Amino acid sequence: MRLGTRIFLVYFLFVGLTAWFVLNTVREQVRPAVRQSTEETLVDTANLLAEILRDQVKAGTLGQSELPHVLKAYGQRRPNAEIWGLAKTEVSHRIYVTDAKGIVLLDSAGEAVGQDYSRWNDVYLTLRGQYGARSTRSDPNDPDSSVMHVAAPIRDGETLIGVVTVAKPNLSLKPYVDRSEKRLITLGIGLIVLGLLVGAALSWWLARSLRRLTRYAQAVSEGERVALPHYRGGELAMLAGAVERMRTQLEGKDYVERYVHTLTHELKSPLAAIRGASELLQGPMSEEQRQRFASNIESESARMQQLIERLLDLAQVEQRQGLEDQQQVAVAALVDELLMARGARIESAGLQVRQRIPAVARLYCEPFLMRQAIGNLLENALDFTPPGGLLVFELEQDAQRVALSLFNQGEAIPDYALGRLSERFYSLPRPGTGRKSTGLGLNFVEEVLHLHGGSLEIANVEDGVRVRLWLPASRLG
Repeated sequence: MRLGTRIFLVYFLFVGLTAWFVLNTVREQVRPAVRQSTEETLVDTANLLAEILRDQVKAGTLGQSELPHVLKAYGQRRPNAEIWGLAKTEVSHRIYVTDAKGIVLLDSAGEAVGQDYSRWNDVYLTLRGQYGARSTRSDPNDPDSSVMHVAAPIRDGETLIGVVTVAKPNLSLKPYVDRSEKRLITLGIGLIVLGLLVGAALSWWLARSLRRLTRYAQAVSEGERVALPHYRGGELAMLAGAVERMRTQLEGKDYVERYVHTLTHELKSPLAAIRGASELLQGPMSEEQRQRFASNIESESARMQQLIERLLDLAQVEQRQGLEDQQQVAVAALVDELLMARGARIESAGLQVRQRIPAVARLYCEPFLMRQAIGNLLENALDFTPPGGLLVFELEQDAQRVALSLFNQGEAIPDYALGRLSERFYSLPRPGTGRKSTGLGLNFVEEVLHLHGGSLEIANVEDGVRVRLWLPASRLG
């Protein structure tokens, strides 16, 4: 199971259990809270009625007063009120009054007049000076049929002369309770979904970040040149930095070893030639021979210097993990500049140069590296183009890539060498002199292209060789 999935499942269980616990707790508190609030209102109402009814209960005229008619009319009223979006179309209070013995004197429902209510808790406790209240089900099997009863004493001075009870069925509160529970459930589900989305996004981001770092480590282990993933602070940034430092240290050590080994190997031939020529110069020889051996020493010294300079340039490119100071560069102008710098050589060889790159074409690249790469490519083409030969610069493009193409007229490259031309120190003899170059020019070009996300293509074509510097189409402006 992937790490991101594990994180999400743990987060899902945590959010789900927490939400269930909170919602369940809140739901359990909604119904009691509503009933407690209603009971508090019933207490106020009962005590108000106790004061209103005191004189009539004391005089014994409660049954002959207008109050029975008032309560009957009260029970028939239709308020047609809208309370927070819920319609109230009838009054739901029941009011009854008992004397000091618990006998019902007045009942707004007209059901219990004359009955003995002294054993009901609301009346029983109130007659004994306590807070009288009860909740009784009209249907023992239906919990929603319970009715809350709250009583208040009717006093004449310190003498208790009766009890008034105000009752309200819990069924009248059910719509408000149900609506509150429904809203809580809806809100809770919404919060759970939101929490899961946040958790999924967090898990995806963390897993993606770790995958990027893993791919980076795998690419480095396979010798690929890749940019270090960028993280904005935190432990991932520290981990990425640690991996990069480890890579740099390991690569640096390995690179120095390879660099020294390569340089030592490549310097053996020119050093041996110089030593041989210098030993021969110490003996007797003609002036012509002396000039020839001195020329060999100068030639091999120049070759060593060129080798060292090329190796330094290549080392700088190989150690880089990304590009710096990228700009839009006019390709045609850059090629013209390079051709002008080599104008004397081109003119002396009588070469024909055709530059077919549109003047408006621009490449987004690092100018310094691209100039060096195209310059190396041009130098290589000049070495293998016969006098009076043809050079053609063009710009090619397909759906995903763009290529700077250079054709040079000349002999085809042998099949055995075609796939090795960009290898370090691999070189073919020049047609004019038979000498080999450092074998680093095309390797440098390939390294520069890799930094730009491109590739090098060398192919034999009719009458010559075509080299293409492929780059992503997004770099063409």
